[in-house]
Amino acid sequence: MGKWFSRILKPEAPNPSLVDIEARRHAEAAAEQARKDAEAARAEITKLIQENQESQQKAVEAQQAAMQAAAAAQEQTHKEMMAIMQAERAATEARSLAEAAAQSANEEAKKRAAEAEEERKRTIAIQEQAKKDAQAAQEQAKKFEDAANEEKRKAAAAQEAANVSKKAAEEEVKVANAAKEEAERKLKDGIQPVVTPTHQEVLAAKQRVQYREDLFHFAVAGVAGGGKSSLINALRGLRNKDIGSAATGVTETTLNLARYGNSNAEYPYVWYDIPGAGTLKIPDWQYFNAQGLYVFDCIIVLFDNRFTMTDIAILTNCRRFKIPTYIVRSKADQHIRNVMKDMGYDSDDDEDEDQKKKLYQTARQQFIQQTRQSVKDNLENANMPNQRVYIVSNETMLSVVKEKRPKKVIDEIELLNDLIGEAQTRRASRDEAASSAKDKKSM
Repeated sequence: MGKWFSRILKPEAPNPSLVDIEARRHAEAAAEQARKDAEAARAEITKLIQENQESQQKAVEAQQAAMQAAAAAQEQTHKEMMAIMQAERAATEARSLAEAAAQSANEEAKKRAAEAEEERKRTIAIQEQAKKDAQAAQEQAKKFEDAANEEKRKAAAAQEAANVSKKAAEEEVKVANAAKEEAERKLKDGIQPVVTPTHQEVLAAKQRVQYREDLFHFAVAGVAGGGKSSLINALRGLRNKDIGSAATGVTETTLNLARYGNSNAEYPYVWYDIPGAGTLKIPDWQYFNAQGLYVFDCIIVLFDNRFTMTDIAILTNCRRFKIPTYIVRSKADQHIRNVMKDMGYDSDDDEDEDQKKKLYQTARQQFIQQTRQSVKDNLENANMPNQRVYIVSNETMLSVVKEKRPKKVIDEIELLNDLIGEAQTRRASRDEAASSAKDKKSM
C-alpha cells in the first residue's frame, strides 16, 4: 500500500509539448540568423577596412605626385636663378672691362697732355731766353763795339752747339724710327713683342677673376672649339648637361671669362673657362695679356686638331711669368675613331671583335705618336724646350674623377694626379712663404 501511495504522489516526467518544440525551433532559427548577421557584419567591416586602405594608398600616391611636382618646380626655379646669376656676372665683367679700358684711355690721354704741356713750357722758356740774349746783345752792342764782336763770336759758338744738338736729336729720331721699323718688321714676321702689364692692370685682373689667396686658380685656354668647357666639367665631376656645369656647344660658347668652383670641397680649386682665341678681335700675341692670364696659378693649354701660334704665345708668356703649364689634347676617342676609319674600319660591317680590338690598338698608338711628335716639332720650331702633352678623352676623364675604372685610359689619370700635385706643391710653398714672412715680421 505504501508503494502504491508513493506512486500516486510522484507523477511521471511529462513529455515535451508542441509548444516547447516550437519554441526551441524558433530559438535555433534565431541563433542561426544571429550567426548569419555576425558574418555579414564581419564582411562589411572587412570591406570598409579594404576601402580605407585603398583611400590611404591613393592619398600616399597623391602626396608623392605633389612632392615630385614641387621638386620639379624647385629645380626649374634653381635653373632660372642660375641663368640670372650668370647673366648678372657677365654684365658685371663687361662693365669692369669697359671701365678698365676707359680708365686706361683717360690715363694715357692725361699723360700725353702733360707731356705736351711740358714741351710747350720748354719751348716758351727757350724763346724767352733767346729774346733776353738778343736784347742783351743789342744793349752791349750799343755800349761797346768790342763787346758786340765778342757777342757775335759767342753767338756763332752757340749756333754751332745748336747745330750739334740738332744733329744729335736727328740721330735720336733716326734711331727711334729704326727701332719702330724693326718692331714692325718683327711683328710681320710673327715675332711677338714683349708687353708687361702694369701693377694696376694686375690688380684689375685679379679683381676681375675674383682671385683669393686661399684658393688655387686653374685656367683652361686655347683656340675656339677645343672642348675647354667639356674638360672643365669632367675635371669637376660633372656631365655637360648637369646643373652647374659649364655651357658647351658645337661652336665656341664662352665669349666671356667664366669662373667655376670645384664640386669636391676637399680640393679648394677654382676653374676658369677662358674665351677661345678666334672668337674675339684680339691678335694671338695679345691674347695672353688681354685675358689677364698672368694672374693664374696654373694654365692648361688645350687644343683639338692642331697646335697653333696662339698656344705657343701662351706657353712663351707663361715662361716669362713662371706659371706652370700643361699641354692637353682633347677628344682622343673621336680622333682614334677617325684614324680607324682612315685605316678602312667601317662600323656597319660585321667585323670580328678581335680584329676590331687589334685595329683600335693600332690606331690608338698611331694617334698618340703623331700627337706627341707634332707638339715636339712645334716647340722646337718656336725655340722652346720640349714639354709633355697629355692626351685625354673627356668621358674617360669624368670616369676617373668619379673614381671608376674606365678601360680606355691614355693620360687621364696622370693628368689629374699631376694637377692635384701641382696645386698641393704650390700651396705648400705659398704657406711656407707666408709663415716665413710672419716670423720675420714678429722678429
